[in-house]
Amino acid sequence: MTGPILALRGVSKSFPQGGLLDRLLGRDSRLVALDDVSLDVMRGDVVGVVGESGSGKSTLASLAVGLARPTLGDVLLDGQSMAELMRDHAGLWRRRVQMVFQDSSSALNPRKSVDRCLGETLALRGVPRAGRESEIAELLTLVGLGPEIGPRLPHELSGGQRQRIGLARALAMKPEVLIADEPVSALDVSLQAQVINLLSRLTRELGLTLLFISHDLALVRTLCSRIVVMRKGAIVEQGACLDVLDRPQHPYTQTLIAAVPKGLAGRRKTWPAPSAVAPETREDIHGAA
Repeated sequence: MTGPILALRGVSKSFPQGGLLDRLLGRDSRLVALDDVSLDVMRGDVVGVVGESGSGKSTLASLAVGLARPTLGDVLLDGQSMAELMRDHAGLWRRRVQMVFQDSSSALNPRKSVDRCLGETLALRGVPRAGRESEIAELLTLVGLGPEIGPRLPHELSGGQRQRIGLARALAMKPEVLIADEPVSALDVSLQAQVINLLSRLTRELGLTLLFISHDLALVRTLCSRIVVMRKGAIVEQGACLDVLDRPQHPYTQTLIAAVPKGLAGRRKTWPAPSAVAPETREDIHGAA
């Protein structure tokens, strides 16, 4: 197909605020997490989604993977509506779109070994019991781990190993779209580099479409071909990653780049200096951080 593999069409998502008493007294209000967002993700794209905390990045990821439903609008997979697929074939969506979560500790069951975790995922995909052991070994090799990891429980693994197991579990479903929601934010710098290099290699080797949610512009610049900048639940700028980061058009994007510590911003002499950013916008982002 020539169209986008994943698309959001006029998607909004809101959540109720306040307690039961507020609702009984008619004081119910809603928090708008996404506001009329439209986005096309083409097959094979590596798209970075950036913005400060509360900008709607994780809500967008939850909608794309099917963990939440939009309040308005629709999410499409190869032109098919999520609303229709989830009603009749929810398993199809979840096989084709998988997610790697930010917190690898809470994403893995502490009572299940690596072998059992991956084996249960393979069973969901319909892999016969006899074939699971060899496929588990292949998955561990794919993410740079050895078979000795299989019997271990999550607490016996390092943070980097747990994140790789989370990635292996997602890949066990043989997805076409992988959504990584801040997958390295809890890791130290050396482990971040390992996981980013792994994601880069896997997108090339497996032909995955990757939606990479992050607040780290340096990582996005390293990994992604396209970038989407979000602010207060809306997309304010998007385009080729290097174009947007080197020549940002929106004041908020300029602010994000100006806020990068000098040690990182100094890698690119063309990144705008803080003085180039509108004062009111700079104050807005630092106030919201």
